[in-house]
Amino acid sequence: MLPTRALHVVGANGVRLEADAYGDPGHPPVLLLHGGGQTRHSWGGTAAALAAAGFHAVSADLRGHGTSGWDPDGDYSLAAMRADLEVWCEVLGSPHVVGASMGGITGLWTEGNRAAEGLPPAARSLVLVDIAHRSEAAGVERIVAFMTGRPQGFASLEEAADAVAEYLPHRPRPTRLDGLARNLRLGDDGRYRWHWDPAFMSSDRRPRTSTHADLFAELTGRLRLPVMLVRGRMSDVVSEATAREFLDLVPHAEYVDVGDAHHMVAGDRNDAFSAPVIDFLRRR
Repeated sequence: MLPTRALHVVGANGVRLEADAYGDPGHPPVLLLHGGGQTRHSWGGTAAALAAAGFHAVSADLRGHGTSGWDPDGDYSLAAMRADLEVWCEVLGSPHVVGASMGGITGLWTEGNRAAEGLPPAARSLVLVDIAHRSEAAGVERIVAFMTGRPQGFASLEEAADAVAEYLPHRPRPTRLDGLARNLRLGDDGRYRWHWDPAFMSSDRRPRTSTHADLFAELTGRLRLPVMLVRGRMSDVVSEATAREFLDLVPHAEYVDVGDAHHMVAGDRNDAFSAPVIDFLRRR
């Protein structure tokens, strides 16, 4: 793994946002945004591949996730996340933005609203990873059930690994748990809990692609910057029909369907994911 450098910015409501940077800061910047409930470490393999390909890859923790700050008012609205993204884009100088799930929604919301407001894009291009204007309710409910299912936490890393293996039966159970440990925090009660603010899931300020498809379709149709949609062929969150709808809304978008990948495409098939994304970014 390539060495990393720590970066941070201050986002909406004074929340400190942490990131790891890979590669030469003089190279074209790429901002990687993880999905809800994940951390910046989910992008490790992709960030290293981007750096090796000549990019400056910055993998950031969303507000309330990983080592980024928790919002003092519990504000995890898309307005707050848009403000965070715009700060990163200003600091990095119009980066390419690669967003998975919640990270992708943040990019879509930001760029769609900026276009509606007559503002230029904040990003150089946008790669949406298994997220579009519409999400399958059953797939979203499965994710929510996993994220909220163990509020009491886990007695050990092994117990947490068992829960992940049950949630992701298509992946082999890891033999080493150091990677999993980075996604957990050890509480004063000696139990491990996921490294995100529980208020993130209780927020009622955030429109969702599973319930506000018309709103997101309108914003999607306004996208003018280069766009790529990457779908996991086995995804239960973005259907093939939704991907076709998305391409009708954004005729200039490119599309990749990654075989044998589920919703967390980069984690399932990092090699098959990274290669077309790097090719897309190079052509931008």
